[in-house]
Amino acid sequence: MTTTTPCVQARSFLTLHYRLSGPAGDIINTFGGSPATLSLGSGELAPAMEACLLDLPEGARRSFDLPVGAAFGERNPQLQQWLARKVLTDMGDPLEHYQVGDAVQFPTPDGQGQFAGVVLQVAPDGGVLFDFNHPLAGQPVTFEVHVLGVL
Repeated sequence: MTTTTPCVQARSFLTLHYRLSGPAGDIINTFGGSPATLSLGSGELAPAMEACLLDLPEGARRSFDLPVGAAFGERNPQLQQWLARKVLTDMGDPLEHYQVGDAVQFPTPDGQGQFAGVVLQVAPDGGVLFDFNHPLAGQPVTFEVHVLGVL
C-alpha cells in the first residue's frame, strides 16, 4: 500500500510556521514559537499568500518574494484618518496617551473582531491621526513558510 503526502488545496486546514517581512524586517514570525493553524479560503491570509501555498506538500519549506503591492495592495491615503479625542475616549481608556508609532487595536463595528491603526500624529487637542493601512501595504513582501500539517 502506497501512502501519498497530503498537499495544500483550496480549503485545506493547515498547521504551519510562517514569516512575513518587508524592507524594514519581520512583521509576523511564528518560527520561534508556536505554529499557526488556519483554514485556506477563510481570509486569514491574503489571497496572494494563499496562492503560494497551493499544491505544497506537507513538510515543504519555501520562501516567496512578492512584488510591491501584491500581498497587501498599494497604500491608500484614505486609510489615514483623524479620530477626535472624544471618539477615542468613548471607544477605550479615557486616560490612554498615544505616541507616534503606537499600534492601537480597535473593535470592528460588529464587535466580532479587531483591526489596528498606527499613530502618525497627535494633535494638541488630543485628536490622533491613524494609518489603517496594513504595515506591508505598498511594499515588497517575503513570505516564508514551513507546512507542518495538511488536513
